[in-house]
Amino acid sequence: MLRNARLFWLEPEDAPSADELAEVLAARPFRPCGPLELASQGWIPPLGEETAALVHTVSQCHLICARRQERLLPAAAVNEALAERISAIEAEELRPVGRAERRRLREQLIDTMLPHAFTRSRLARLYLDAEGGWLVVDAASNKQAEELVSLLRETLGSLPIRRPMPQRPVVQTLTTWLLDGEVPEGFALGDACELREGGEQGGVVRCSRQDLLTEEVRHHLRAGKQVTRLALVWDEGLSFVLSEDLALRRLRLADALLEGLDDDEMTPAQRLDAEFALLSLQLRALLGRFAAIFGLERA
Repeated sequence: MLRNARLFWLEPEDAPSADELAEVLAARPFRPCGPLELASQGWIPPLGEETAALVHTVSQCHLICARRQERLLPAAAVNEALAERISAIEAEELRPVGRAERRRLREQLIDTMLPHAFTRSRLARLYLDAEGGWLVVDAASNKQAEELVSLLRETLGSLPIRRPMPQRPVVQTLTTWLLDGEVPEGFALGDACELREGGEQGGVVRCSRQDLLTEEVRHHLRAGKQVTRLALVWDEGLSFVLSEDLALRRLRLADALLEGLDDDEMTPAQRLDAEFALLSLQLRALLGRFAAIFGLERA
């Protein structure tokens, strides 16, 4: 359902209702790229093509999905075609091709090549938790998250959100947890972490599928490295890797929670619905704990 979670504060009173959200999303549906378009994006049903609703709501969590389609026109292919065209002009007309003419030729080549370029699509889900006060975006990077937020803001007209501001430094908190071998109640250590030295030239150690309470890991911490990513398990039901910017990566529901979703009689949409119900409630409780642990403020 969601592999990552980039977090934004959303005041409950600013969250649109499911009906309001559905109405504005319907005005910006996804359409495929036109012949001369590099990219196109819009909204599609979050539970798959077999459904029609653009908003799926569970416990005041409004799930939506954006689709972005891009035409794949490699710069190397354009540059090669441009070089061939310039060589032909210089050979036939016995004159050099200037900068302005090169730019014009490049634009003409792109217009010619675009309609024949392959396309690639990317889906991204996000949801507004009107009760918990969060916007959760499934994006692997801050840049992708900002693109999705911009699309949602353009669609809604306005979207008063902001990133959470931890009053207790995340890196120092995670480092203390790992150095002491103790995590707050409700959490358990996972099997991965990233340790970094201070400064731009500092060393980096990444551990994966490893016991994090070994003396080897503690040796790096005592030498001055700090934890910038840490794998954790919340309430025995949700595993993830927490980053220093409070982004959650590698989200995964525990197998015990997913056992009931292997019913062959369930449609893909029903399976996604059930998974979202489990995930959104787990994340609501987890983010509430984060607010207390890291002293998150909405201001």
